[in-house]
Amino acid sequence: MKYDCLIVDDEEMLANSTKDYFNLFQVNTYVVNSYKECIEFLKENDAELILLDINLKDGLGFNLCKELRSTTNIPIIFISARNTDDDKIIALNIGGDDYVEKPYSLGVLLAKVKAVLKRFKKDESKDFNDGHLRIDYINKEIYVDNNLVKLTSIEYKLLAYLANNSKRLVSKDELFINVWQDKFTQDGTLNVHIRKIREAIENDPNNPKYIITVWKEGYRFEGESK
Repeated sequence: MKYDCLIVDDEEMLANSTKDYFNLFQVNTYVVNSYKECIEFLKENDAELILLDINLKDGLGFNLCKELRSTTNIPIIFISARNTDDDKIIALNIGGDDYVEKPYSLGVLLAKVKAVLKRFKKDESKDFNDGHLRIDYINKEIYVDNNLVKLTSIEYKLLAYLANNSKRLVSKDELFINVWQDKFTQDGTLNVHIRKIREAIENDPNNPKYIITVWKEGYRFEGESK
């Protein structure tokens, strides 16, 4: 079966109440309570988005995220009572798209999930291709010299948005609103994702050719499709 959202959380009461709330608003949601259950579930089912706790009864959500990222770009939002900056930085660096602290508001979390689901629907735009970098908008895939490279779903969305606004200065606020759909996203989060994109697509990430930083303002994409 295919679900909109998969919740991976061993706090069963919270997970089930979140599932019931999401289903009430037509976000088809399923719950598993462990690392192993998640892997087994995804062998037989699909999900458009995963809500992932860090502390699971049979492993760390961080390790599960790394395993999932080896095969899929599905959006992953961490949900955790752990609230240190180090945890948030790790979550973003290993492929997480967002981080929501517990206890969370069901309404706010639902709004975030709906925004992500809407954001990652297929875009039927023409591919960007300059011979080195290709952005396949239909399949949401990135190729460098014809080799598939792995980006998280939010990194893909960020690169695609910049590429679709080529040669124009895109402010940080514009990226926060149109990519994250959250004006309260922090600069540090954006910087981490930009760095990861550069490492994936640039020949020299320290001297970028595609994503140019405009100091204190935002970014400009300099690529040009052939």
